[in-house]
Amino acid sequence: MTFGSLSHGFISVIGRRRVMEDAVTVAIGGIDSYDFFAVYDGHGGANTTAACRERLHLIVAQEVKERRKREGCGGGWEDLMAACFLKMDEEVTGAGRDASSVGPSALVVMVDEEELVVANRGNSRIVLCRAGVAVPLSRDHKPDKPDESERVRVEAAGGGITNWYGCRVLGVLTTSASIGDQNLKPYVVLSKPEVTVNARSELDEFIVIATRGLWDVVSNEFACEVVRRCLTGQLRLRFPEECSGSGPSGAAEAATMLAELALARGSKHNISVIVVELKKSSTIVS
Repeated sequence: MTFGSLSHGFISVIGRRRVMEDAVTVAIGGIDSYDFFAVYDGHGGANTTAACRERLHLIVAQEVKERRKREGCGGGWEDLMAACFLKMDEEVTGAGRDASSVGPSALVVMVDEEELVVANRGNSRIVLCRAGVAVPLSRDHKPDKPDESERVRVEAAGGGITNWYGCRVLGVLTTSASIGDQNLKPYVVLSKPEVTVNARSELDEFIVIATRGLWDVVSNEFACEVVRRCLTGQLRLRFPEECSGSGPSGAAEAATMLAELALARGSKHNISVIVVELKKSSTIVS
């Protein structure tokens, strides 16, 4: 699997949980000029997560194709992604599936030569390393956000937040946004994604896309430092055959290294990590 002249790596591990509810999708090409990367962080079961892994990139590809025919080239990513997430939500809550209290958060990243399109709904995160500086490109949708924006929205919708092994919407859910979760949706849990379009720069080095299993125990800055060291050959895995990605690469080793670091730091969740290089190899200055 090649990604132009760039490379990517990914890993998804069960960690200390009894069941695997995370999933990763990497779809190279096939969506206009964009490559598609996504992580899904499920709860209550793996069925809806698996459905998102198998279907959301296809829904996006079809929506892009149809809109290009109707409207020609152009933006409109916020409306497009909202329509795609809604279709995905309808799929997982229909067709006889029980999605009353299950459903993943979803973080989708589309990359081409000019821009990074990010669609986020939940508590996964994407961080860009630009000239050695960690720059978050998504906002965690948690009921305990320091700026209280999610708390205000939840309470305005008639819901409440309970602190029971962490802040939870109606005492149940640790994220205030997801796909599925029919029981909570009428009140507080949204499936509409928060969308940003970010112009690429020659200073961009790589992106890290990961579920909360990483970010609960590893800071943005430290994650970027680990990846930079992997990409410059300063850190190496003992068993690089464990890696998955576009062939043997520093990005694949970096993703695996971050997952192992999260486990060593006591992460209590499934862990999924994607690392995508945005520069040609050997151009990052250590």
